[in-house]
Amino acid sequence: MIHRLKQMLVKEFLQMLRDPRMRAVIFGMPVIQMVVMAFALTTDVTDIRTAVLDMDKTVSSRELIKEFTAGGYFQIVHKILSQREIVDLLDQAIVRAVIYIPSNFERTIDQGATAKVQVLTDGTDANTTAIVQGYANSIIQAYASRKLERRMEKLGIPPMPPLVAPVTRAWYNANQESRYYFVPSLIAVMLFIFSLLLTSIGIVKEKEIGTIEQVMVTPIRKIEFILGKTLPYMVTSFISMTIMLVVAFMVFGIQVKGSLMLLYGLSGLYLFGNMGIALLISASSSTQQQAMLTSFLILMPCVMLSGFMFPIKNMPDLVQYATCLNPMRWYLEILRGIVMKGVGINVLWPAIAGQAALAAAFISLAWARFSKTLS
Repeated sequence: MIHRLKQMLVKEFLQMLRDPRMRAVIFGMPVIQMVVMAFALTTDVTDIRTAVLDMDKTVSSRELIKEFTAGGYFQIVHKILSQREIVDLLDQAIVRAVIYIPSNFERTIDQGATAKVQVLTDGTDANTTAIVQGYANSIIQAYASRKLERRMEKLGIPPMPPLVAPVTRAWYNANQESRYYFVPSLIAVMLFIFSLLLTSIGIVKEKEIGTIEQVMVTPIRKIEFILGKTLPYMVTSFISMTIMLVVAFMVFGIQVKGSLMLLYGLSGLYLFGNMGIALLISASSSTQQQAMLTSFLILMPCVMLSGFMFPIKNMPDLVQYATCLNPMRWYLEILRGIVMKGVGINVLWPAIAGQAALAAAFISLAWARFSKTLS
C-alpha cells in the first residue's frame, strides 16, 4: 500500500507543480489576495472629508472646529458660506459630513443656554454614518464639558465629579483595529477557496484528458486513490497557510498568541473536511467547468454565512442553524480563538467538535460516492 500510495503522490505532485503558472496560482495568489483584501477590507473610519458652515465666526466656533480636526478623524476640505452648498456637496459625495454652526452660537453659550450644532452626514452607508455620528457626538460632548468647567471656574463653583464614570477596555484588540479581525479571517477564506477549487478539478481533469481509465486499471485501491488526490493539496495548502501567516506577521503585525501546533492540527481538520466537499463535487461533475461552477455556488453561501462579514447572532434563527453545516463557521472560531485570544482546546472544544463532525460527514459521503463512481 505504501509503495502504491507513494507513486500516486509523486504523480499528483508532478502533475500539479510542473506548470510554473500553476505554482504561481497555488503559492502566490492566496498571499496576494489576502494582502490586497486585508488593506481593502477595513471598518476603521478616518480622514472623514468634512465641510464646515460657520455662521457665527467667533472664538468658540473656531475652538469647536479645531476640536474636530485635532483627533485625526475629520478632515476639513471645504469651508462653505451658505446652506445651498450643503446639498450639492453631499449629492456629489465630495464630503461625508457637514458641520453647521449657527449664528449666536457663542452668545448662547455665554448666556448659559444650550447651543445647537448640526452634523449632517451621508447616510448611503449606514455603518459608516453611525461611526461618523458617534465620533461627532463624542467631540461635541467633550467640548461642552470643557466649556462648562470653564464657566464654573469663572463663577467660583468647584467642579462636580460625574455620578457615573465608565471605564471601558477592549480585550485582545485594545485599539479596535480591524486588521486583527480581517487578516485571520482572510486566511480561512483563502484556504477554503483554493482547497475547494483545486481539489474539485483534480479527478475531473483525469476524466477529461482520459487518464482516469489508466489509473483505474492499476491495482490501486479506493482509499489510496482518495489519499493520493487529497494529500498533495493538503500539503500545498499548509505551505500557503505558512506563507500567509508569515506575511500577516511581517506586514500587519498579526501574531499567533496560542499554540502553533494546535493551529496547524485543527487547520488540517478543516482542510480535510474541505477536501471531502471537493471530492463530492469532483465525483459529481463531468467537466472542469462544471466542477468550478459548482464550487463557486458553494463558496459564496459558505463565506457569507461564516461570520466573516456579518455576525451569526444577528442572522435569523433558521439561518443560524444552517451555519452549523458550514465548516468555515467553525474554523473562524478556532482561528480567532488561537490567533487573537490564545485559548486552547478547553475553550474551543465546541467548535472543534463541530469541525470534526463535518469533516467526518463529508469524507464519508465522498467515500460512498466514490464507491459508486469508481466501481
